[in-house]
Order: sequence, then structure tokens, then C-alpha cells
Amino acid sequence: MPKMTDAEQSEFLSEQGMIMNIATIDTDGSPLVTPIWFVHEEGRIWFTPRQHSEWLRHIRGDSRVALSIDETDLPYRKVVVRGRANLDHEVGNDDEWRDRYLRIAERYLPAEDAGSYVSGTDDQPRALCSVTLESAEVRSWRMPTDDEAYDGIWAKRYWTDNAKIKTQAPTLFENRFGEIGKDTK
Repeated sequence: MPKMTDAEQSEFLSEQGMIMNIATIDTDGSPLVTPIWFVHEEGRIWFTPRQHSEWLRHIRGDSRVALSIDETDLPYRKVVVRGRANLDHEVGNDDEWRDRYLRIAERYLPAEDAGSYVSGTDDQPRALCSVTLESAEVRSWRMPTDDEAYDGIWAKRYWTDNAKIKTQAPTLFENRFGEIGKDTK
């Protein structure tokens, strides 16, 4: 699959309603994946665990995290991040960053409801965490579009030498992806 350009990636991460899955590690090394809200600003992914969340406890013990943001419709864009979570504001300092919490809520709720949501939950302390993308491993991809070759649906390392997709487009590609399905011989 083609890697997204920086501009495509930034646009994707800024779209309303995208849920992020965060993977954390507990004290015995077991992973936990939690779907959460986030905002992409200032070259970081920002998120707000509540004070009693299991995954905040994990971040305090081991800051290594993996993030996955993807969509279920074409062109199936995906961003996967491996890095370290920063604990930017500890629980109880919510007033210092409430404006960011509001911007996170506005990504998931109608603007007229986001303020009510934030003020209605501000008695439940949160931490503010982030992952700095510049210091993390970031991978992105999407299905080929327009005149891009259909064999771009997977990274080249996945194809065997005699893969059919190198010489002919399966009917699935012609019917589902239009231009993607055109033979590129």
C-alpha cells in the first residue's frame, strides 16, 4: 500500500471522529488495547486518560505505547505509531489544559455539545498525555487511488516471485476499486 504523504497523514489525523486504539503494557508485560479520543496538534498525538484508567497506570510504569488510527472505508487509510507516551500534565492539573480537552471533545461531538460535555465531566480528573511523532516510529498507508498500480495494495516484501497480481488484476480489483484494477503490464 502506498505510504501517505505528510500532508495526507496530517489531514487524516485531523478528521472528525477518528478513534485511536492505544496499546499499553502492564507490569507483567501483557498488552492492553483501549479505543480512545485524541487530537493531532503541534506534531503530537494528545489524549486524556481518566485518573483511574488502567492504561494510565500502565503508562506510568512503562511509557512505551503503540497507537493505531484507521478507517473502515476506502481508501482504508491507516497510521500506526510506536513510541513513548509523555505524561505532560498529571491528574488534577486539568485547568491548565482544559482548552485542549475541549478541542479533543469537539472532534467527536457537535460543537454545541462539546463544551457541555467538558464542563459536565470536569469533576473527573484526567491526565494529559502525548506522543511526539518526530521521536516515534510512524508508519502510514492507504489503498492505491486514481492511476496508481493495483499491485501497490501490499508492500513489495509480501509478494512471492510468481504472484498473479504482478501480471493480472483479479476481478475484485476491477469491480471494487475502478482504476486500481486496471492491468499495469
